Amino acid sequence: MATKRKIENAPNPDSAQTIRGLDLPTYDGAGLRIGIVSARWNSIVCDSLVAGAVEALRSCNVSDITIEHVAGSYEIPQAAQVLLDSGRFDGVICIGCLIKGGTMHFEYISEAVTQGIMRLNLDYKVPVIYGILGCLNEEQAKERAGVDGAGHNSGKDWGITAVESCLLTKKYRKVLGS
Repeated sequence: MATKRKIENAPNPDSAQTIRGLDLPTYDGAGLRIGIVSARWNSIVCDSLVAGAVEALRSCNVSDITIEHVAGSYEIPQAAQVLLDSGRFDGVICIGCLIKGGTMHFEYISEAVTQGIMRLNLDYKVPVIYGILGCLNEEQAKERAGVDGAGHNSGKDWGITAVESCLLTKKYRKVLGS
């Protein structure tokens, strides 16, 4: 049975009290095999997010964690598909950081990555966690990754979400006999 624990939300930019975030239960993910695919682009942010996800996974007793890197966020869905095709993973966390610039590149990459990750979830019926930050500037990215103590590291949320989603999937696969 999961127990509730609250992970503190990042503060709102306007300093108003926030209602954002999740009450994240503590899960026992012992025996789960989790893959993480991370972009090297915006590595300061992505490395912090990966560290947060790994910390959260370990706090849930997950010890079988594989981390792979690709050039950028656009390459993440294909790399996640390779991990899923191996049949070795109960879930995959996709981590990237897109920062809006002066061209349409941000919109194109964001849409393609989002659709690719959703397609993997539906096609493979294995949890593929969407850990792609879409930020307007570097400061927002650093805050969402907890870089230099700013804000909350969203990678922690994604690690716990991966365990929760994998346990739910395993629970109903047993019921359905698959």
